[in-house]
Amino acid sequence: MVRVPTLKYHKGTLILHPPPKGKEWLDFATWDDRVEKFRIPGIYYRPLVETLQAAKIEFIDDAKEFISLDLSPSVEMEPYPHQQEALLAWKKAGRKGVVVLPTASGKTYLAQLAMQATPRTTLIIVPTLDLLHQWYAQMEAAFPDLEVGLLGGGSKDRSPILIATYNSAAIHSETLGNRYALIIFDECHHLPTDFFRRIAEDAIAPYRLGLTATPERTDGTHRELDTLIGPVIYRKTPQDLSGQALADHKVVQIKVKLSPKERETYEKAIKTRNNFLKESNISLSSLEGWQLFVQASARSVAGRRAMLAHREAKEIASGTDGKLRVLAELIAQHYPESLLIFTNDNATVYRISQEFLIPAITHQTPVKERHEILNLFREGQYKTLVTSHVLNEGVDVPDARVAIILSGTGSAREYVQRLGRVLRKGKQPDKLAILYEVVAEDTSEERTSQRRRGGEDKPEPKEEPKHQQLELISFSEVNKPKKIPRAAESSVPWKTDDDSIT
Repeated sequence: MVRVPTLKYHKGTLILHPPPKGKEWLDFATWDDRVEKFRIPGIYYRPLVETLQAAKIEFIDDAKEFISLDLSPSVEMEPYPHQQEALLAWKKAGRKGVVVLPTASGKTYLAQLAMQATPRTTLIIVPTLDLLHQWYAQMEAAFPDLEVGLLGGGSKDRSPILIATYNSAAIHSETLGNRYALIIFDECHHLPTDFFRRIAEDAIAPYRLGLTATPERTDGTHRELDTLIGPVIYRKTPQDLSGQALADHKVVQIKVKLSPKERETYEKAIKTRNNFLKESNISLSSLEGWQLFVQASARSVAGRRAMLAHREAKEIASGTDGKLRVLAELIAQHYPESLLIFTNDNATVYRISQEFLIPAITHQTPVKERHEILNLFREGQYKTLVTSHVLNEGVDVPDARVAIILSGTGSAREYVQRLGRVLRKGKQPDKLAILYEVVAEDTSEERTSQRRRGGEDKPEPKEEPKHQQLELISFSEVNKPKKIPRAAESSVPWKTDDDSIT
């Protein structure tokens, strides 16, 4: 009597035994001499099942442990058009893919809509503990009759809806891999690393949703999201949603001249650095060039001198006294409005905090103190807040209309995240958000600003929409896995919310 093949899950992989007839499924499998059985990576579960179904191969599926849920929300809101469009695009793509939406555009509610349309056990992956608690609060409010659990920050729950940090999910990927039918990757640009990618590779989840404001990574690994989650299936920029889901906004660039003394020191430092780069045949126009510079700087006295000169020039440009005078003018101009100030380093944060008596938040700020500062900012007791990178991602920043970038990196992602901090409409339907960029003129900061605004890390930068306003003001008087095989055309399509899934 012929035994029916059984599909089982084992520590991030699938075992199909005894081997079924046909050859189509072998594209996914590797023979394991240790157990004398065929083993298949967990991520291949869906195409493998579709291939077996298409070939009309009978098998027993003991791999999946995900179940159906009653995901009736306690409160329903009318989705924005872009949320409805994104959900439809995700469904049409087979419930796999990445949605790119700016900060404050409602990605969390979009994820809730995806869960309601795919009512199965769900795993939500987030990068920070702040986001872990924010998602937990939203899921508990949305589905009060369901158990919502946490994995990370000292919690190790097992629940139908589980919210986990990337670190904790990667550590436990082999035990989580077959329990969830839907995985939502928040800030999914974190996923393509050697450690985090195992979350996606060990999981058999047939449904996957990635959420991010900017998927592109400087190392190029964002292309692997196509395999780990699915391709980008919907994309909107802050300009696309300006005046609709997000507030209208304008970007104002203020150029500040270095003082004669600062200019002299800056040019001397840049010359020292550039002479070394020229002698070493190194160009800083790419990430690889920067890595070569770092390596070369550790090999010789001249290299160390060049690196110190580079840092000195950067500190002069980012911390020129002229910027602080502009900052004082902007604070006075917008008082008593809420105002966020961003810098690229903690030293400048603490300098501003001390000189202007402004509360500061950095990665060194204790969690309780951070929450207290944000609450006082939300309540209006603090009108201004200064920070470096810690509020870029994963923190629910209270509504503000004005943000000032005194210094930053060339990252388009960071730029979009910081802009997003002032784009929430809040209770102001006619809100006009303003982002000031204060840039040291005739320094490397100008090129850095162009990169982050131009989005050069994107493969196909789009023409800037006409309704975005950019004002230029010059203050001259101021001083990997292998590719997943394509499944055969199936006469039994993968089941959706319109077809019962077991």
